Amino acid sequence: MKNTYKRAAMAALVAWSLGLSAAHADELTVGVQLPMTGTLARVGSGMQEGIIVAAEVFNKANGKHKIKLISVDDESAPAKAIAAVEKLASQGALAITGGYGSNNIAPASDAAGKLGLVYVTSGGVDDSLVNSGHKNFFRINNTAGYQKAMVGLLADMNIKSVSVIYSTKEATTGLAKDLEKALSAKGVKVVGHAFDPALTDFKPIINKIKLRDKSEAIAMVGYENDYVGILRAARVLKPAVKAMVGVWSLATPKMAADFPDLMPNVYGTAVLPFPAEFKTADGKSFNEAYRRLYKKEPDYLGQFGYVQSMLLFEALARAADKGTLKKDGVAEEMRKTDRETLIGHVRFGSNGDNPNFTHRMGQHQAGKVVIVWPKDAATGTIKFPGVPW
Repeated sequence: MKNTYKRAAMAALVAWSLGLSAAHADELTVGVQLPMTGTLARVGSGMQEGIIVAAEVFNKANGKHKIKLISVDDESAPAKAIAAVEKLASQGALAITGGYGSNNIAPASDAAGKLGLVYVTSGGVDDSLVNSGHKNFFRINNTAGYQKAMVGLLADMNIKSVSVIYSTKEATTGLAKDLEKALSAKGVKVVGHAFDPALTDFKPIINKIKLRDKSEAIAMVGYENDYVGILRAARVLKPAVKAMVGVWSLATPKMAADFPDLMPNVYGTAVLPFPAEFKTADGKSFNEAYRRLYKKEPDYLGQFGYVQSMLLFEALARAADKGTLKKDGVAEEMRKTDRETLIGHVRFGSNGDNPNFTHRMGQHQAGKVVIVWPKDAATGTIKFPGVPW
């Protein structure tokens, strides 16, 4: 009787141990490297919201695997971004999602590559990121998509002269130069104004535009703090322009809420209008989870963070099912990605870039963001000419 009891107890213990092992195997740890403090904290926070929503939606829908997120703040600094990736790897991360600012992403993704970890982002558009030969790097957006949107909008406005104000960081400089080239090819007069990322007083640049350039539009290629500085200077000096056009991190609910005096009539890239409208099952799942977790409207930063992370989670699950997590299986599965998402169709080329990426342009109108370009995606009527003063 005692032997029978012992055998039963041992069998139960073995079964319990195996159950623990199975549960552990089903938990897929993903590292999140983002700027939660420093100059990029606002955009880092927005992307993190989308990443967390992706984990929430994935874990609810997938009965076999569970995503566990671990996060490290890179403090908006390249050296700290490297340290963040290394720390996440030491904590068992199987892959990395996040990253904002190409100058932070480049060293961070390089560190991830050396550690054999897949790195996926939507926060860096410098083409050197995909031309450096990394086999584990993936991004869902690129400079070409932003450039086409800005050029398309300015062409529809029949703008003949543009002053381009851009940060000297690699990604912003690259986009500004591509924008200048594309506009010049269309016969548009373009004047470039580069500024150091540490600059806070933009009045001298705006004054040059007002008195010397006399352009019809100002194109801003920078980040949130830069836009705020440029728009504040423009409100004071009031150059005779017809439009203020920017790119990422501008046409968002956060900017509308935090700077209501600066945003009216300003244009920026936007995937969806605000308030958002979702028609697909994936979009509705994202929207429901986002609103439940954060009690607010989702913005495009959250959408990008959601898409990049959901694609990674799906690739991790497929690799786990095939037993290739430790054998470059995650990168292999990422390269098999080919599906519709909240930002359009995504598939990755051999260099990890998404050749299908295209963007839309939104305009701040009465506290909302209205899609105004391209015309077939417009959710409202463009207000042109129009500036915030």
